[in-house]
Amino acid sequence: MLAVEILSFLLGIVAIVATAMPLIKKESWWIRIFDFPRLQIFCLGLLSLALIPFFWSGHWAEITLAVGIVVALGVQAVAIFPYTPLAKKQAVDCRDPGSHPVFSLMVMNVHMYNRNAEKAREIVEKAKPDILIAVETDHWWRHQFQYLEEDFPYRFSIPLENTYGMLLYSRLKLIRAKAKYLVMDDVPSIHARVSLAGGGEFRLYAVHPRPPAPGHDDSSVHRDAELVIIGKLTRQTSEPSIVAGDLNDVAWSHTTRLFQRFSELLDPRIGRGMFNTFHAKYPLLRWPLDHIFHTGHFQILDIKRLSYFGSDHFPIYVKLCYMPSMRHRQEEPKASREDAARARDKIVRSKTK
Repeated sequence: MLAVEILSFLLGIVAIVATAMPLIKKESWWIRIFDFPRLQIFCLGLLSLALIPFFWSGHWAEITLAVGIVVALGVQAVAIFPYTPLAKKQAVDCRDPGSHPVFSLMVMNVHMYNRNAEKAREIVEKAKPDILIAVETDHWWRHQFQYLEEDFPYRFSIPLENTYGMLLYSRLKLIRAKAKYLVMDDVPSIHARVSLAGGGEFRLYAVHPRPPAPGHDDSSVHRDAELVIIGKLTRQTSEPSIVAGDLNDVAWSHTTRLFQRFSELLDPRIGRGMFNTFHAKYPLLRWPLDHIFHTGHFQILDIKRLSYFGSDHFPIYVKLCYMPSMRHRQEEPKASREDAARARDKIVRSKTK
C-alpha cells in the first residue's frame, strides 16, 4: 500500500500545482504551457483521488491532499465544461437554411516537415471545403497544392520556410486579400473580404501566431498581442467576420477567452465538444489549438475534426449558414472595461519585447 500512497500523493501534487500555475498572470512559456492540458490534469487528479481510499487513515496530510485535489478538479471542470456537449451551445444550429448562403471552411496545419501531401490532398478532396486555410506551408507545400487551383479560382499565398507560411484557397470570390505582419516581421496573417455566392460579404482573418514554447518564443506576449489586435479589428466593424487558423492557444485559456470577449466572436466548440486538433500523434496529449470563430451573422450546420494525414495537427472543418437577420438569436460575448485595459496592455507590451 505504500507504493499506492506514494503514487497518489505524487499525482495529486502534480495536479494541484499544474492547476495553480495558469492562475499566475505571467507570459513566460513555462507558465503558459499549463493552460493547455486541462483535461489531462483533471484525469491525473481523478486518478489520485480514486487511490486515496486504498490507504486512508484520516491523517491530516491525507485530508489536505484530498481537499486540494477536489479543488483542483473543480477548477479544471469549470474550465473545460463549456467545451462538452453538456453545456449550452454558444453558436446556434442552423435549423432552416432555406435560401440563405451556405459555405464550408477548413483549417489545415500541414506541419512543414510533413511530406505526406497525397494524404493531405485526399482529405481536401473528400471534405470539399469552399475555403481552405493551410498553415506551416513552405514552397514545397505550395507546389504540392498547385493542383487545387483548378477547383479554387481565388487564392492568396505566403509560402515561407520558417513554419509560418500560409495558403488561402477559395471557391468564393476574394476581395482585397492582403498579407499583414501585425506583431512580428516574419509571422504573417491574411486579411480578406469574401463575397458569398447568394449575396453578402464577410471579413476573413487567417492567423497563425508564434507559440510560447522553446525554440519559438520565450513568452506568450507576441501571440497574445496578435490575437488582441485581430479582435480589435473585428470589434471595430459591425460587418460579418470570421477568424480562423492555428492560434497556438487552447479554447479555454485566459488569452483566448479575453480574445473572444474583446472581439465579440462566437466559438462553435462551446456546447458541442473539444474537437482536439493537436497533438495528432499522441492520443493522450491532445487539446484544441486550431479554431474558427465567427460573428453572430452565421449559424452552424456542421463542425468536425478530419482525418490524420501525417501532420501533428488534425484539420478542422465547419459548415456555416449566413443568416444576418437572425443575429439577435445569438448572444455574442462582451468585453468589460477591465478586458479592454488588459487588451491594450498586451499590445503595448508586445512593442517593447
